[in-house]
Amino acid sequence: MASDMTLLWGSGSPPCWRVMIVLEEKGLQGYNQKLLSFEKGEHKSECVMKMNPRGQLPAFKIKDYVLNESCAACFFLECQYQCQGSKLTPECPAEKARMLQRIFEANNLGQKMGDVIYYNWKVPEDERHDSAVKRNKDALREELKLWENYLQKGNFMAGKSFTLADVVVFPLVAYGFRNGLCQERYSNLARYYNELKARPSIKTTWPPTWIDTCPGETLKDI
Repeated sequence: MASDMTLLWGSGSPPCWRVMIVLEEKGLQGYNQKLLSFEKGEHKSECVMKMNPRGQLPAFKIKDYVLNESCAACFFLECQYQCQGSKLTPECPAEKARMLQRIFEANNLGQKMGDVIYYNWKVPEDERHDSAVKRNKDALREELKLWENYLQKGNFMAGKSFTLADVVVFPLVAYGFRNGLCQERYSNLARYYNELKARPSIKTTWPPTWIDTCPGETLKDI
């Protein structure tokens, strides 16, 4: 059933990981896949550019349908295979609304995390300023407080069960802890991370480059 699907992906990329988690949740193993290296610039290779002219990963294709935005791919898979595998959209209107809210606001977390982690990589040395570093870190702290608060009353992002909101948000939370985020300081996020990382769909798709390499420390003082 998944033989008509192709996924080009990069290890450790939250957007790529989202698609892989949904494929596992839906029992869609056996899809065509190729692991590419960001470090080697393979995300700009011809095979990627043909599917995704932006030169970004994931590049995902089902039959003749191309879905390169990870959330679009996740929504499509959930809708197309809603009666197969895990149901990732709640029936309860309140939980569904919360799920959509968390999905669409997750970009704020990813963006603010990236502003800190990749500052030195994105900004030329002669344009870097301590004030900008502080501003980025303060913005991330405030963002993390929101997500920490969202988990005060539950184990999942939208309610009582694992939904597309968790598919979208968990890889970002994992990426934060991978880059040194303090588990003691963000105890609700840490609980969420430690409980969900044992979920079969997440464990099976765990980034291979994280297994044998040391985590970073960029976020240790956040």
